[in-house]
Amino acid sequence: MLKVEIDPGSGFCGGVIRAITHAEDFLAMGDRLYSLGAIVHNEAELSRLQQRGLVTVGSLQEVPEGEAVLIRAHGEPPATYQSARERQLKVIDCSCPVVLQLQRSIREAYARLHQDGARGQVIIFGRVGHAEVLGLLGQVEGDALVVENRKMLEETMGQLDFSQPIEIFSQTTKSPREYQEICDVLRQRGARLTVHNTICAQVASRHEKLAQFAQTHDVILFVAGKSSSNGKVLSDLCRSVNPRTYLVNSAAQIEAGWFRSGQSVGVCGATSTPKWLLEEVAYAVRCLD
Repeated sequence: MLKVEIDPGSGFCGGVIRAITHAEDFLAMGDRLYSLGAIVHNEAELSRLQQRGLVTVGSLQEVPEGEAVLIRAHGEPPATYQSARERQLKVIDCSCPVVLQLQRSIREAYARLHQDGARGQVIIFGRVGHAEVLGLLGQVEGDALVVENRKMLEETMGQLDFSQPIEIFSQTTKSPREYQEICDVLRQRGARLTVHNTICAQVASRHEKLAQFAQTHDVILFVAGKSSSNGKVLSDLCRSVNPRTYLVNSAAQIEAGWFRSGQSVGVCGATSTPKWLLEEVAYAVRCLD
């Protein structure tokens, strides 16, 4: 008989819970609500919310004038708010407080680094094109270097002026270990570096606990949406300590051949994975016996 356990620390982070709660409350009043981009990077949860009336759009131009638009937890650049005002849209701002603080910190750092004609530089450790990173770049009109990993940093090192101070920030959902590695490389190159601890504390603590969870089970099912950046980071973490880690989007992707009778199976997920989906996957595994 398979022993199945759901990781108690997995599931939506506080920022995502806040955004979805606001969306559900607004939709419950019978009003139309447009989400600027996917409110959460999970296809199953998006489908559930769409059935309630949430409409996902790729730009503000798709929102009829005077309607309500939701700013998701990832945050947006200042230009988005300006455009919304010009189109007389009602803004439901669900930007995560942690992201808003990071945006403020980047603006302040940029101002410091360019005082009195100085030419200091801002680096953002994050995924190129990610919604949160685009919002961060918007705080400094795009004048920052984005690096996804050590390889990208090495390739773009020529863009850095090591005679000037550098301040580095991380996307809130990145790996603390990889962030440390990036900072170490810069220090080794002689950078006058100021490191800002901007990884969400809830996300950072999840890394260590999730690694322990993965080590204590024979098989790990990591549940995440295809487009979840956090899901990629955390599933890779699980696989690094437990090679028998399988990334699935739903219960339909589970294969009976992954398990043997008597094994322990751990079910866990990203900050964008709803609890109901984790429970659905765990139930499907139990039904294999």
